Amino acid sequence: MKWRYLEEKVFQGLMIAATLLAALVLLIILGTILFKGAKALSLEMLFRLPKGGYYLGREGGILNAIVGSLQLAGGATLLALTISLPIVFYLNYFTRPRSLWPIITRFSLDVLWGVPSIVYGAFGFLLMTWLDLKASLLLGIITLAFLEIPIMGRAMDEVFKLVPRDLLDASFSLGATRWETAWKVVLRQTLPGIVTAILIAFGRAIGDAASVLLTAGYTDNLTTSLFQPVASLPLAIFFQLGTPYPEVQQRAYAAAIILTLIILAVSFVSRRIARHYSRHLVL
Repeated sequence: MKWRYLEEKVFQGLMIAATLLAALVLLIILGTILFKGAKALSLEMLFRLPKGGYYLGREGGILNAIVGSLQLAGGATLLALTISLPIVFYLNYFTRPRSLWPIITRFSLDVLWGVPSIVYGAFGFLLMTWLDLKASLLLGIITLAFLEIPIMGRAMDEVFKLVPRDLLDASFSLGATRWETAWKVVLRQTLPGIVTAILIAFGRAIGDAASVLLTAGYTDNLTTSLFQPVASLPLAIFFQLGTPYPEVQQRAYAAAIILTLIILAVSFVSRRIARHYSRHLVL
C-alpha cells in the first residue's frame, strides 16, 4: 500500500513538473519577444505599408505581411476544409470500419502530418516549375493547404469516432439515409471538434514560413490577385532578423509579437466556440 501511494505521488510530481515546464517555456518565449520588440510596436507598424528604406530602419509598417498572412492561411484553410471534410465523412460512414482503404488513408494522413513543412515548400516549388508559374498567393494557398489537410483531417477523424453509435442507430431507425445522418446528425454532434480542428490548422498555417518561402514570394504591397506574390509575417520576421540593423531586428521581434497574438486569439476563439456548441452534444 505504501509503495502504491509513493508511486502515485512520484507520477503526480512528474506531471506537475511537466506542466510547469511547458508554462515556463511559453513565458520565456513571450517574455523574450516582448522585451526585444515592444519598443518597436506601434500603430504605424500595424496600419502602414513599408516605405523606401524600411529595411534600413526608416519609416513604414508591416500591414502587407499581416494582410498577406491572413489571405494565405484563410485561403488554405478553406481549401483544406473542402478536401478534408468529405474524406472524413467517407472514412467513417461510407466504408466498412476494418476495410483496407480506411487503414491506408489514415496511415497516409499520419505520415503526411509528420512531413517537415520545407518538404511541402519544395513540392510547391516543383509544382510551380512544372506549371511554369511564378511565386504567387495561389501557389502559397495550395502549398499550405497540403500542409493543413493531414492536421485537419486526422483531428476531425478522431472527433467523428466519438459520436455515439446509439445516436446513429436512432437516426437510421427513423428512416434517415447515411447521407442524411452524416450531414444532419453527425455534423451537428461533431461541430465543436470540427471548428477546433479548423482553427488549429489555421494557426499552424499562419505561422509557417518554410512552406511559403519558395511558393508565395514576397512584396511590399497589398496583394489583390491570386497570381501576385504575397507577403507573410513569418517571412517578414525571417528577412528582418537577417539584417545587421538593430532597429530592423527590433521590428522583427515586434512582428513576432503580432503573430503570437494572432495565434493566441485563434486558440482562445476555438476554445470559446467549442465550449458554446458542446452544450448541445449527446454524450
